[in-house]
Amino acid sequence: MAKESMKAREVKRAKLAAKYAEKRAQLKAEGDYVGLQKLPRNSNPIRQRNRCSVTGRPRGYMRQFGLSRITFRELASKGQIPGIRKASW
Repeated sequence: MAKESMKAREVKRAKLAAKYAEKRAQLKAEGDYVGLQKLPRNSNPIRQRNRCSVTGRPRGYMRQFGLSRITFRELASKGQIPGIRKASW
């Protein structure tokens, strides 16, 4: 489990990125790089990190499901992910 502060930080970054998206696009189109530098650092969408929606784990993230590899395997084994079946032979 990730620390709650790390999860909260990611939520904050997502909100800031959404808030400044239009202004950032406008400044980029104008080529005003000084103006871009004055925006908050965390408003840049590059600084966001994909995290597992269940555990908050940042590594081993599977974009298609929004889960980490560990959580995905656990849920798939229990049959809780629709359309996913564990292969056995």
